[in-house]
Amino acid sequence: MKKSRQHHPAEERRASVLRIRKVAGQLTAIERMLEEDRDCAEILMQMVSARRALKSLAERLIHSHAQHCIAQAKNPIESSRKLRELLTVLERYVE
Repeated sequence: MKKSRQHHPAEERRASVLRIRKVAGQLTAIERMLEEDRDCAEILMQMVSARRALKSLAERLIHSHAQHCIAQAKNPIESSRKLRELLTVLERYVE
């Protein structure tokens, strides 16, 4: 996939970065728990929490993509291309 810059609202970008940093913190905590040989149930609960946080972020990004990238495309051809890209990603997301 080629890299392209989008123009998402600054507040939305900040919120997404904050969310991914929280997930990174959760993963670091899980790593530490594994190193400390902590209880499996505790580790699994942290993993569930991290997975939910990633899912929530993905859902927000999907919504954002539809709202900012597809709906505000410069022309119908670009909009169609961006919609196809989103559908490709969604197919992989639901696997």
